[in-house]
Amino acid sequence: MNPLSDVHWSFVLLVLVLAGCSGAKSTVSTSSDPNAFPPALERYVNPFTMLDGAGESMDLALLGGLNVPRPQFVDIDGDGDDDLFLQENTGKLMFFEHIRENGESKFVWRTDQYGGIDIGEWSRFYDMDEDGDFDLLAEKQFSYVTYYQNVGDATNAEFVALADSLRDFQGEPLFADRQNIPNLTDIDCDGLIDLFVGRVEGTVMRYEAIAKVEDGPPVFRLLDNRFEDIEIIGQIGGSLHGANTLAFTDIDGDGDQDLFWGDFFEPSLLFIENTGTCANPNLRNDPIPFPTHSPVSTSGYNAPAFTDLDGDGDKDMFMGVLGGAFNPNLTAANNFYYFANNDGVYEQETTRFLRNVDIGRESLPVFVDLDADGDKDLVLTNKIEQDDFDQGRSYYFENQGSASNPSFKYIDTFEFEPAYHYDPAFGDLDGDGDYDAIIGTWSQGMGLYLNQGSNTSPKLEAENTSYIKLTRGSNSTPDLVDIDMDGDLDLFVGEASGTINFYRNEGSATEPNFELVSDKYLDIDIGRRSVPTLVDMDGDGDYDMVIGRESPGFAYYRNDGTPQEPNFVEDTSFDVNLPALSTPAFVDIDGDGDLDLFSGGDGGGLVFYENENVK
Repeated sequence: MNPLSDVHWSFVLLVLVLAGCSGAKSTVSTSSDPNAFPPALERYVNPFTMLDGAGESMDLALLGGLNVPRPQFVDIDGDGDDDLFLQENTGKLMFFEHIRENGESKFVWRTDQYGGIDIGEWSRFYDMDEDGDFDLLAEKQFSYVTYYQNVGDATNAEFVALADSLRDFQGEPLFADRQNIPNLTDIDCDGLIDLFVGRVEGTVMRYEAIAKVEDGPPVFRLLDNRFEDIEIIGQIGGSLHGANTLAFTDIDGDGDQDLFWGDFFEPSLLFIENTGTCANPNLRNDPIPFPTHSPVSTSGYNAPAFTDLDGDGDKDMFMGVLGGAFNPNLTAANNFYYFANNDGVYEQETTRFLRNVDIGRESLPVFVDLDADGDKDLVLTNKIEQDDFDQGRSYYFENQGSASNPSFKYIDTFEFEPAYHYDPAFGDLDGDGDYDAIIGTWSQGMGLYLNQGSNTSPKLEAENTSYIKLTRGSNSTPDLVDIDMDGDLDLFVGEASGTINFYRNEGSATEPNFELVSDKYLDIDIGRRSVPTLVDMDGDGDYDMVIGRESPGFAYYRNDGTPQEPNFVEDTSFDVNLPALSTPAFVDIDGDGDLDLFSGGDGGGLVFYENENVK
């Protein structure tokens, strides 16, 4: 199934228009203020209209994609409805404010890192000191548990870390394995907080606070190493180990807390009913897949959360899929489930609750005018397709707006020779006035695709699927640009090792001959997974180099040479909070004369920063 639409068809016709001799991934700005550096970049998730294949708007289009969403719902602003907190990346907690308009719920993105708090691999909101607002527990490195007290109030939260780690009454720190997400509740209704920690062997530890929490952090004692003799056995080989998540809620409305368990080795979500009472719980019952009438089945490691989304007085269920033992590629995009509670029956409504551009994992954007209408369209590629593990795929979003007021709609996928990690670099390689392409892949080779049509009726055909090969390594990421201003396109190529390959065109604009100058160009090494793009960032008339990388952000190399003889020098004054495996692309998407920034990343979507220098 296509992750953006039920319509799935392929074509090889591209409508391309060539503007000069430079490649479509590399744009030299001639109107940006050279004194406005670094540029003033502002993050937006819904800056313009983006439609899926069915023509429906994605209101969180440029969220960046989700691979391992870990949801929580709490009313953090005291307005009577539960807001959404979502962890996708280590240390960062996204916040979406819940707004009700005309009887409908809407979640509005506010930040990628709530309160600037480093939450490690997990977090849990709970009113620890019973003062009417939510406090926060979060994982600290090496599986300690940090306590953040809310020193604000129910409408204006403000968190302060009161302890480097929660401790027991003997002063020993509590540990929660970072791959196991614990939870809290008062399981026996005695007024003392219980902390439950899942173990990798499928059992549960129960801690209880020794007293009510007041000013300091809570102090716990271990009550049970094997709470209620729970022992989760995974479906693969009877496994007794694996990462897990815990959630408590009164699912059946009988006044006690039932338990939900998501396990690495379990494709469903497991439900353990509490058949006791609030004061005398009994969870010594067999776990059963949930929803009971039609159990969900995913790639495993499911993380549930409950809230009354529709305001009808009962709890609906959400579930993030973190990806376990059942091929996480299957849920690289379809991983945030919503189940509506209809009179006690949980019905699956969607597997993509937050509507955003998400094509799986490791996305890479290229902007080029594909339909010759004077505005930039988008080609977005991924690592591997969810429904075809033999190749990645390239998705085409047509800009149906204008050069100053963009509006994108997903149209189709491009068909190239089967490979992983497509990275197309467009340029006129035979001098006939239309776009050709060099396409990088996960392998060492880059393919040459020539336009056998025209700039108004083009047809890209594979001329040589092994046109250029890296001397070593893999994951070629090409960029075409006339770096020496001699009238033909030269070639820069990133690779998995983090270095840059430079091929000078020793041929001509009509008959290129790319000869390797260096496979460690200027000894640049950004760590791993280099993705270069050449662009005039400082407005001085020559190309600078921005390099995406495996670690968050990018590397920037300023050209201190000339347009004919570049000299790239690392400049750490310009960096942006981009996702891991960033693939930056700069384009003046809104026609205001400066370069805006898009990037793909590990999440499989797009993030966007508007350049607000030139107005």
